[in-house]
Order: sequence, then C-alpha cells, then structure tokens
Amino acid sequence: MPSRTDLSLAQARRIALAAQGFHQARPAAATKRHLGRVLQRSHLLQIDSVNVLVRAHYMPLFSRIGPYDRSLLEQSAYHPKRREAFEYWGHEASLIRLDLHPLFRWRMARAKSGEGLYGGLARFGREKRAFIEKVRREIETRGPLGAGELSIGGKGQGSWWGWSDGKRALEWLFWAGEVTTASRRGFERLYDLPERALPAATLAMPTPPEDEAQRELLRLSIRSLGIASERCLRDYFRLEPRDAKVRIPELVEAGDLIPVAVEGWNGPVYLSPEARVPRRVEARALVSPFDPIVWERTRTERLFDFRYRIEIYTPAEKREFGYYCLPFVLGERIVARVDLKADRANGTLIVHSIHPEAAVRPDEIAPALGEELRLMADWLGLADIAAPKAWRKGLEV
Repeated sequence: MPSRTDLSLAQARRIALAAQGFHQARPAAATKRHLGRVLQRSHLLQIDSVNVLVRAHYMPLFSRIGPYDRSLLEQSAYHPKRREAFEYWGHEASLIRLDLHPLFRWRMARAKSGEGLYGGLARFGREKRAFIEKVRREIETRGPLGAGELSIGGKGQGSWWGWSDGKRALEWLFWAGEVTTASRRGFERLYDLPERALPAATLAMPTPPEDEAQRELLRLSIRSLGIASERCLRDYFRLEPRDAKVRIPELVEAGDLIPVAVEGWNGPVYLSPEARVPRRVEARALVSPFDPIVWERTRTERLFDFRYRIEIYTPAEKREFGYYCLPFVLGERIVARVDLKADRANGTLIVHSIHPEAAVRPDEIAPALGEELRLMADWLGLADIAAPKAWRKGLEV
C-alpha cells in the first residue's frame, strides 16, 4: 500500500475500480452467489425506466460478472421467501440490500413529516392527508395493487410524470415507508404494506438513531467508492449536505475516513481504511449510465478524464454522442462511448455509434469491444449485431 497521504491519479483510479469489483475476473458461469457478492459490494442498484437496451438495475451485474440469468435478480428483489433486497430511495429509486432497511427509517420518518420530498409531493402530503389515508387503507384491504387499480385517485395526465392523485398518494406513502414494492408487473410497481411484502425479521431489526444511521451509510459509501470527495460520499446514498457536513468529521475522527491528497485533485479527499490498490486492473466492461462507477459525473471526470453526460433528454439534433451511450472501460481507462439499442423485434443489438476517447486508436479497442458486444447480445437473446460499417471488420461482428 502506498502512502495514504499522497496518491497518484493512477492509484486513485485503481482504488475506485477495485472498490467496485472491476479488478476481479468474471466467473465462468455466474450464479446467485456471484450476484450477491456484487450487491454486498455496491449495496444497491439504481432503477430507471429507460429500456432502450436493458433496464438499469440489470446492467451493473452484467458489467461485473458477465452473462447471468436475470430471473436471479428478480428472485432476490421480489421473491416472497428468498428476498434479499427492497425498493426505496437510496441513490434515486433503488434496489437496496434488505439488511440495510433500518438505515433508511430516518429518511422515511422525515418524509412522513414532509422533509426530504420534492416540493409538489411534500405539498400534496400536507394538503391531502385524509385522501392519502384512504389510499393506504385500500392497499391494506386489496393489495398488492398498481396505481391504476386504485378505486380512487383517477387517471394520470398524459406524460410519464403526469401522475394521478392516487399515484401521488402511493408515492408519498412509499417515501414514508408505509407501503413498499411487493413486486413489479412489467415495470409497474405493485404496492403493498411492508409487513406483508418484507420479511418479519427485517422489520423487527432495531432502528438506529438518525446520526448513527447516517454514519453507517457514509461508511458503506466509502467502502463502495474506495476514494471520494465529500460530494461523492454524500451522493452515493443522496444524503443532504447539512447531514454529511456533520457526520464526515465524526468519521474522520473515528478513523473510518482517512484524509488523503490525490495528484491533481483539489479539496478534501477521503480514503476507505479497507481500500485496495491493485498493481493493475484489467477490466473490460460496458457500463450503464446508471452504474456507480460513473454516478457522480465530476468524480468520473477527475478519475478518468472523461466528461460524461447522458443525452436522453437532449433534442436529437443537439446530441453529441447519442441517445444511450455506454462508457467502455478497458484496463484502467474509459476508452470509448458506445451508443446501443436492443432491437428486440428483429433480434439485433444495434450499435449506432462508437466514439473513442482522444488519443485512443480504434484498433486498440475494437477486438475487446467486439467480444463485449457479442457477450451482451447473447445475454440479451439477440442473434445479430449491427455496427457502423467502419467498425465491422475490427469488431468482427
């Protein structure tokens, strides 16, 4: 281990990649045990509605352990007797390790009092308490239910975020921990009471004080990140700045965060006491825009000299790299952006474009990228790969 007060940028990169498991070889055949190891390391998987390639929560597992049976994740997330995760607001909407449920109860309590919610939902909670209670009672009587199955609350207004009052009530109850996701139908949440959806042993776990829960979430964050600024630490579980600013000095004093200096970085930087610095990392992975290794974009830029923005919400004529670009990690660098789409109707993985980073030659990355695309296509059940003409020979797809 090098000096813990002065790290090179290359060392910081290896620490970050190792903390997320990219230093380990993929198993020959991924099992539920391998899936569990990823969840133990990252603690949660972000959920997102975009399905142009594959839902966001499936991808971090593939990036680390390769092809796996996606039903294993469904079992871990929603099986009544073999459940190992629950849905809540961790890093955005997330599947979170089940044993961490007590660490989020303070957030549920704040939501119940109106804190921590975005303005519209907080206002709805204040003004519609009687209506919200009617929705809760209907879930108690009839659940599990999707928002559209409620007998009260009406229909949404057109767009994805044009929620009905029934959906707003369910989301308020979800934030407050009074309902949870029992399962999903397609991508639709089916809401039920926690006591029916989650194991009794989980709900019986003692609730830690708010300050200790926050400290533990930050301890988990630094283990998953390896090395991080204050901003990155609080971003992992989306802690409020006012909470993190109090907790972080406490963790430094306790030795749970080690202040370090990193070549080229300004401001306080913290190292995990458990951090590993591999001599080298030989990763090969396409990673989702919602992968922990690229969650905090300023950290991604400082670690990899890689400025990354997802362009889903950018008008087509203003996109620079494509609708759904995945960073391609090769060795210890992010070497390219690959705009992908799963054309399920035609059984084809469409590679819209490939953008190598500056000073990276296409022939340096094409063979490894071709192997990764083939692996992904097979995993998604897509027989063909359609790549840009200029890349076909190098990719050998």
